[in-house]
Amino acid sequence: QVQLVESGGGLVQPGGSLRLSCVASGSIYTINAMGWYRQAPGNEGELLATISAGGSPHTNYADSVKGRFIISRDNAKNTVYLQMNSLKPEDTAVYYCNADILRRAGAGVYYEYWGQGTQVTVSS
Repeated sequence: QVQLVESGGGLVQPGGSLRLSCVASGSIYTINAMGWYRQAPGNEGELLATISAGGSPHTNYADSVKGRFIISRDNAKNTVYLQMNSLKPEDTAVYYCNADILRRAGAGVYYEYWGQGTQVTVSS
């Protein structure tokens, strides 16, 4: 079994910051790309940021968060982070992490796993 568990969400005032964490655990051999998504009520899901594997990972950001959010990872801890700065009310959503995981050596196929989500509310 593989589990992804997000944490760090909550209520923050506009202009504030939050740091989300997502820990992958279970039967994991290696993790490839990891990412963060969000879903606001009435809206489609939005891909926010992705980070590749490797010693010098490559990152990508949605235009809506570029310059405000930073994705990073700690491979030793199987963890991906999302540092969110200059938060706006429109950032209010449930935030999900995902990861492409190879469960055992030689399996040959990476499967995508998702966390259960953490609520972020930006309001004064």
